[in-house]
Amino acid sequence: MQATAKLTTRSTMQEILAVYPSAQRALFSRYHIGGCNSCGYEPGDNLEKVASSHNINDLDEVIAFIEQAEHADRHIQISPGEVEAALQSNIPPRLIDVRTSKEWELARIQGATLNTEDLAQEMMRWPKDTPIVFYCHFGQRSLDAASYFAGHGFSNVRTMTGGIDAWSLSVDPSVPRYEVPRSDGKAMLRTLRSVVSKASGCQNQETVQ
Repeated sequence: MQATAKLTTRSTMQEILAVYPSAQRALFSRYHIGGCNSCGYEPGDNLEKVASSHNINDLDEVIAFIEQAEHADRHIQISPGEVEAALQSNIPPRLIDVRTSKEWELARIQGATLNTEDLAQEMMRWPKDTPIVFYCHFGQRSLDAASYFAGHGFSNVRTMTGGIDAWSLSVDPSVPRYEVPRSDGKAMLRTLRSVVSKASGCQNQETVQ
């Protein structure tokens, strides 16, 4: 399904997610589709089949919701350059890091605050028009966070596209870049420098356990 193609009930979930990446989160948040094994689907299942398995009859509403969710995602995204400019404005946004504590120890943006359970609860009591910018590693977790707060009435939340990795590339190269590979099924942090060193056969490697 091309980006300009019309979304239909015969569109497969694989086709839908390729054009509307926000559909996965949107369908789960409203219809509890795709959140676990019992409510999941196969990539080749079409929208009609998935909706039927969840006893959803109004497919026009589902299609409209998917399209609206994609528009909402685009609206709350902000580039690293725009974040930099906003932080230097008269009313700078609160910069909230939604990565793990290990990632925070490895690299962070000056002036940011690491999100915690206590902070998240406190934020829900902030004025709904508080300017907030969320960021993570590449931008997906922060998109989830911004969407969550927007869904709870916050009118001035944004997510930084590309995350801290894009910030390092386009704004502040002093911020270390890193990757989170999988090892024996567990997440492990490694700086990109260590990855390059390993590929080059260097024995002096930095690994964050």
